[in-house]
Amino acid sequence: MAKSSKKKSSGSNTIALNKKAGHDYHIEQRIEAGLCLLGWEVKSLRAGRAQLKESYVKILHAEAFLIGAHVSPLNSASTHVTTDPTRTRKLLLKRGELDRLIGQTERAGYTLVPTAMYWKRGMAKLEIGLAKGKKLHDKRATEKDRDWQREKARLVRAHD
Repeated sequence: MAKSSKKKSSGSNTIALNKKAGHDYHIEQRIEAGLCLLGWEVKSLRAGRAQLKESYVKILHAEAFLIGAHVSPLNSASTHVTTDPTRTRKLLLKRGELDRLIGQTERAGYTLVPTAMYWKRGMAKLEIGLAKGKKLHDKRATEKDRDWQREKARLVRAHD
């Protein structure tokens, strides 16, 4: 008789998405990074109380940091712990990845934007996008293409 030690997950692994990043940037590459979190932050993430909307990734002293991400503390957080919802959190990346990102952001004019936060094997991970900013006409063209794809799908459904 085989043992089944895998526990079924009750829902999605996604904690937070940054949909605005896809609208404002051309995301050319995605990188997975770990996060240095405090205990109360992990509890809040498990409750789904995180927001990446106005956050960004900055490289300081050859280390990557997540700045501006909002993690709301739970009401049951300990009274002796001071909670700062928008504190700067260190990202865990391998040295080779970090060196490549430093080169891309300094020389090639790219920026780093967080696109998603999710659980992987019980640990919180952040997906970082290596991106270039879109101009206004690029945003309009993207919206026009999206509308055309939607209209095309409607026509195909109506034809069948």
